[in-house]
Amino acid sequence: MKILQVSNFFKPSWETGGVTRTCYDLSKSLVANGHEVTVYTTDGYASRLKVPINTAVNVDGINVYYFYNIFRGLVKKMKFPIPYYAPFVSSKKIKNFDIIHIHEHRTLLAIVVSYYAKKYNIPYVIQAHGSVLPFIQNQKFKKVFDATFGNNMLHDASKVIALTEYESEQYLQMGVNKSKICIIPNGLNLKEYEKLSNKGVFKQKNSFSNNERIILYLGRIDKIKGIDLLIEAFSDLINELNYIRLVIVGPESNYLPILKKQTTDFGINDKVLFMGPLYGSNKIEAYIDADIYVLPSRYETFPNTVLEACVCGTPIIVTDRCGISDIVKVHKLGCVVKFDKEMLKCALSKVLSTNFKNTEFCNRAQIVKDNFGWSTVSQKVENIYRSVAK
Repeated sequence: MKILQVSNFFKPSWETGGVTRTCYDLSKSLVANGHEVTVYTTDGYASRLKVPINTAVNVDGINVYYFYNIFRGLVKKMKFPIPYYAPFVSSKKIKNFDIIHIHEHRTLLAIVVSYYAKKYNIPYVIQAHGSVLPFIQNQKFKKVFDATFGNNMLHDASKVIALTEYESEQYLQMGVNKSKICIIPNGLNLKEYEKLSNKGVFKQKNSFSNNERIILYLGRIDKIKGIDLLIEAFSDLINELNYIRLVIVGPESNYLPILKKQTTDFGINDKVLFMGPLYGSNKIEAYIDADIYVLPSRYETFPNTVLEACVCGTPIIVTDRCGISDIVKVHKLGCVVKFDKEMLKCALSKVLSTNFKNTEFCNRAQIVKDNFGWSTVSQKVENIYRSVAK
């Protein structure tokens, strides 16, 4: 099949989070399965990418159009790129595709692509990636967008993909016909985890002592992630347990100074390490040396970091506000707690006080490999494509 993927950002804009990674990994898997894949995206988030713009570029076997963004302020402030050249390419090229997959639909790229898809009768699939309902951030903008474009895009889609049962219910709230909703989780690139690094590498690189216990957060630095709750729980925990450190891994953001001030106010600067982003083997080394991975989100749909930590054999704790919490419970991948400081502190204390590492939680790595590898997930996505492709 000739498949078009549509995403605001693409490799190497990894700082934009899970949607970028998912679009790339899915595209790679589809190419490996013999499909011709094209991606429409933009020329970067934090800064402009040094890539040819407005023309096809081969990225690991994928045809990628990096459309030039104008009004860069909107990109950084609202994550709303304005790729002015996209309509010129779309009007000529979209008729050649068999199926279109739109990642996040409240974008200008989605407006352009869905318009020409409808004009040329090309079916498209929408995957909202946790942004089905107009809440959490930029609510006014999202409601206006939905009234003018978003609702029509959702209703005209041949299928919509929900990551969890919880997100499926959100599509229903937006008026999407139940018959159009398919539940497919995100996938994990298992090749990255075929040969794990030795334990202790991360600690050695960052001058940790061998007896220090590491509590790890890894992801975007954003209020929605609940990192402030983790810092509060940690500040209480250090009064009970010795030799514990909190490591916060993630790219720079406007929320980072707030978190650093919080650690200063609690007087725990020497116990908290803000590392910036980690990728590839450096990220895996952090998972392996961590005694716990914590995702204390206020709201989350399907964070891949939970699966990444699990496949590295690291105990995980998530809040019940994470959409993936049901999967964690069903497969017994880790601990699920309420979004509450005391509950989180108790869970941290319990895991740190018990030698879970390399025992109970390590056995869950195979469950992740069997159910969430891209070879499994991409096949499910392909089946949706084939059911609606022209």
